Order: sequence, then C-alpha cells, then structure tokens
Amino acid sequence: MKVLLDTSVLVAALVEAHTAHLRAFMWLSKARRKEYDLIIASHTLAELYAVLTSLPVSPRIAPATARRLISDSVLPWAKVISLSASEYEAAIKELAELGIPGGAIYDALIARAAGKGGAQKLVTLNTEDFKRVAPQMADRIAEP
Repeated sequence: MKVLLDTSVLVAALVEAHTAHLRAFMWLSKARRKEYDLIIASHTLAELYAVLTSLPVSPRIAPATARRLISDSVLPWAKVISLSASEYEAAIKELAELGIPGGAIYDALIARAAGKGGAQKLVTLNTEDFKRVAPQMADRIAEP
C-alpha cells in the first residue's frame, strides 16, 4: 500500500512537543518498518523545512537541525513525487473552478501528488481542508 503523509503529520511526527506527536510518529515508524510505501510531495520538503524552522518551540529548531531531520528521518523511507508545470496549472484551474482562494492551493498540490504517486491513503491533520480541495479523494483522506 502507498501512503502519502502530509506536512502536518510529518511535523507532528518529528516534534515531540506536538500534541499529535504519538499518533503521527506511529505512521512514520510504520514507513520505516516498510509496513507501507511512504510517498511525499516535493512541495512538502520545502514546507516541512519552513515549518520546522519557524515553530514556536524552545529551543528553536535551527536550520541545520531541520535539514538533518528531513534528510535522516524522512527521506530514506520516502519516494518524493514532483509535479510538472502543467500539473500545477491544472491544480490552479481546478481550485478556480471550485471558487477556492488562497493557501488552499498547497493542499491541492499535495493531493495531486498523492494521486500521481498512486497513494491509497493521504494522512493529514487537516482532513476537511483536503476534502475541500480534493473531493474526488475524500474516501482516501484520513487522520493519523
């Protein structure tokens, strides 16, 4: 089975102080044990770095530490799915037709990467946001 973990789940899995740490960490641990094939969107790499380095935790997560967390704790087990320019354009067109503005585009891009990568499940802490931007995937979107 292929599972895409959203940025929200990866942040929670990597940050022990996060309220969803245990349930998110379980999903990352399953990927490490090869219980499923982990996929992530290429956009998630940048978003994960941005979130980790700006979280209001003490001590702050330094850029070098964030890079190491991503390269050591996520990438060895993940297949990264990239989208083409035409796939970005299609995501924008779809959201415009749905009348959905703003930052929802980032969830739409991650959902599109899940589809491209053949994910049977998209795991996120933001299920309603993903169901709104990818209604065709609603039955595959789940919380950790």
